[in-house]
This record gives sequence, C-alpha cells and structure tokens, in this order.
Amino acid sequence: MTRKRFWEDPYCTEITTTISGIIDNDITVAETIFYAFSGGQESDTGTINGHPVVAARKEGHEIRYTLAAVGGLAVGDRVDMRIDWQRRYALMRLHFAAEIVLELAQRLFPGIHKIGAHIAADKARIDFLYSENIAASLPALQAQAQAIIDADAVIQSAFSDEAAQRRYWQIEGFATVSCGGTHLHRTAEVGTIALRRKNVGKGKERIEITVA
Repeated sequence: MTRKRFWEDPYCTEITTTISGIIDNDITVAETIFYAFSGGQESDTGTINGHPVVAARKEGHEIRYTLAAVGGLAVGDRVDMRIDWQRRYALMRLHFAAEIVLELAQRLFPGIHKIGAHIAADKARIDFLYSENIAASLPALQAQAQAIIDADAVIQSAFSDEAAQRRYWQIEGFATVSCGGTHLHRTAEVGTIALRRKNVGKGKERIEITVA
C-alpha cells in the first residue's frame, strides 16, 4: 500500500521515494506526495525523476502514475518526486471552500441533495438535486461561509479508520465531515470567496465557487 504523505503534510512539495512497481509506462511508489483524482478533486501535476506525470489514478489503496516515459527506471530505484505547488495550493483552497459551502447549503436548503462536485485549480462546483431556484439565498450562504473562513479556525484532519484509509476533517463547533482530500491548516487560507448559481437542468442547481 502506497504511503500517502500528502495526508501527513499536504504542504510538502518534493520527496525522494522508491519505485515499487513498473508496468509499461505506469509506476507505483513506496510513498507519495502526488494526489490522484478522487472525490471530485483533480490530480496534482508534477514530475517523477524529471519525467512528467501524465495521469494519476487510485487502484484500491495504491496510486498508479503514468509517466511520459520510464526509460532508465527500474523497480527499487530511488527517485525524486515534485509537485506543482501553486496548483496544489489552489486546489486545497477551493476544495475547502467547497466543503464549507456544501455543509452550509445542506443546512440552509432542507431536502437538497448533492449529486456531484468538481474541484479544479481555477474554480470549484457543486451540483445538487433541488426543485427551487437558490439564487435569492446565495448572498446569505456566501456571507455565512465567509464568516467561517474569516474566523481563521483550525482545520483538523485525521484517520477515522486507518486500515480502510478513511479520513475526515473537523472544525470544532462547526462540523466533522468524512473526506480524503488534501486540507489546509486554517480556514483563513481560503481567502475571499465568490458564489454563482447556475441552472443545469430541471430540478438541478449548481453552485460555482471562486477564491481570491
């Protein structure tokens, strides 16, 4: 099982690790800081021993990385792994903005049901099943979310079940939520958020989130 260092220290941008497997241009490593797409959060970008990572995907408790080329690499080799920190930090900020908005939306709109989410480096979105137009309530939702962000609360993140690789985040007095993403240390790191409503089909509402 790959040791996921991005959970232990999501601010780490480079490590030296060991190749544990190679199949064609796919490799696995003993430990990693390179997040793979999960829960709507996009994969990191970066390199392994200078080779660009073109894809990253979870396979059970392993993460498999597809490189542009693996020439000269062998199982057991020590390799340098680096991620694009600017992109990672943007993803972390938008991810947690979305977590706060989702938690508040579920409280503000009775019966709303999340059906999808996507966290990119420029914006995040959350899709809901909901029969009413939420536009009139969006300013109140944004203000509540910004108040939580501005409080600069500590964000705790840990395993709820280490064997099953299940994790959670918690803000004391606000919420405890199951999540295996990469998390900020404090809410104020999110910055200033802006919310926009889109209608994406009958009975569906989308909230788009940007941060500055």
